[in-house]
Amino acid sequence: MIDAMLAEAWSALVANRLRSALTMLGMIIGVAAVILMLAIGGGVQKQVSDAISGLGSNMLIVTAGSSKQGGFNSGAGTGATLRLEDGDEIARLKNVVAAAPSTQIPAQAVAGASNWATTVTGTTPSYFTVQDWRPDDGRTFSDMEDRAGARVALIGHSVADNLFGANDPMGRSVRVKGISFTVIGVMARRGQGFGGIDRDDVIIVPLTTALRQLQGNAFRRSIRAISVGVDAAENLDDVSERITALLRRAHHIDKTAPDDFTVNNLTAVTDTLSSTTAAISLLLAAIGSISLVVGGIGIMNIMLVSVTERTREIGIRMAIGASRAAVRLQFLLEALMLSLLGCGIGVALGWGLATLASGAIGFDTSVTPSAVMVAFAVSASIGIFFGWYPATRAAKLSPIEALRS
Repeated sequence: MIDAMLAEAWSALVANRLRSALTMLGMIIGVAAVILMLAIGGGVQKQVSDAISGLGSNMLIVTAGSSKQGGFNSGAGTGATLRLEDGDEIARLKNVVAAAPSTQIPAQAVAGASNWATTVTGTTPSYFTVQDWRPDDGRTFSDMEDRAGARVALIGHSVADNLFGANDPMGRSVRVKGISFTVIGVMARRGQGFGGIDRDDVIIVPLTTALRQLQGNAFRRSIRAISVGVDAAENLDDVSERITALLRRAHHIDKTAPDDFTVNNLTAVTDTLSSTTAAISLLLAAIGSISLVVGGIGIMNIMLVSVTERTREIGIRMAIGASRAAVRLQFLLEALMLSLLGCGIGVALGWGLATLASGAIGFDTSVTPSAVMVAFAVSASIGIFFGWYPATRAAKLSPIEALRS
C-alpha cells in the first residue's frame, strides 16, 4: 500500500515539475545555508583547536608586561619585567615539567645574496619539549651549547625557503646583526596561527647567545616570555595561581598593585574561542533556518492548491473505499517527498558551497554527518508539520461534495 502511495505521490510531483521545483526552492536555499554555516563554523573551531594544540599541550605562557607606569598600561609582552631567575624559580614548582624562558628579536637575516626580515627567538633546549616542536631535519641545540653561547640556529620552513630556496640549508651560515650562525636544523611545519601569523617564519638560537650578542647589554638578563609545561591539564589552574603568587613575591609587587606580567592559560583560551565560534555557528544556522520555515510555508500553500485542484479525485477515492486516514497519508507523503527532495538538493548544494568556501577563506570547512542527519530530520519535520493541515483538509472532504466538484 505504501509503495503504491509513494508512486502516486511521485507521479503527482512529476506532473507539475515547475511548480514542484519552485516549491522546493525555499527548502533548498534554507538547507544549503544551514549546511554552509555549520561547515564554516566547524572549520573555524577546528582551526582554533589546531592553532592552540600546535603551541603545545598542557602549557602556560607567562609574558612580560601588563604593568602600569605613569597611569598607562604597557600591555602583555612589553617591558622588561621578566628575568632569567623567574624561569628557574618557576621550573622548581610542583607539577611543572619544564620552563623555557625566551626572548624575541625582530631582525634581518642574511644568507649569501638573500635576505629576509624575520623574528629570532632565543630560548633554552626545554622550549622544544614544552612546545612539542621538533626539527624535520637536523637536531636541536644542547644545554652545553646554550651555556657556552654557541652560534647555532634552527630555522623555520619559511626562512629556509626565502634564504636558501631549493638548496639544503643544513650546515650553511645565516647572519643576524652581523653575527654568523650555523644552521643545525629545520623545524617541522606549523602553518599559520592566529591573525594569519606565519609560525614557520622564525630562527631559534640559544638564549645565552641571543641575550649576549643580539639583545643588547641593557636587557642582558631580561626575557619576553616563559613557556611552562604542566604535567596534566587538570593542574593548569593551580599552577597558574602558584606562578602568579611566586612572581608577585619575586617582583616585590604590593598587594594593591597590578601584576607586571601575564599568565596565559591556552586551554582556557581554547575553550573560550571554541564556545564563541560554536555560538556564532548556531546563530548563523538559526538565521539560515528562517528559509526552512519559508520553504515549509511554501509547501503548505502548494498542498492546499493541490487539494483544491484534486477535489474530484479525492471524492472518487473515497467513493471506492479509501479511508480518510489513507487520503491524509497520501497528501502527507507528497508534502514529505517535496521536503526531503529539497533537503537532498540543499545538502548537495551546501556541501559544494562549503568546498568552494575552503579555498576562499583560507581554511578547510567541515561538513559533519550529524549536520546532514539533522538537516534531513528537520526537513522531514517541516514537511509533516506544514503538510498536516492540507492533508487533514483533504481527509475531511465529503465524498458527495467532492464528486459534485
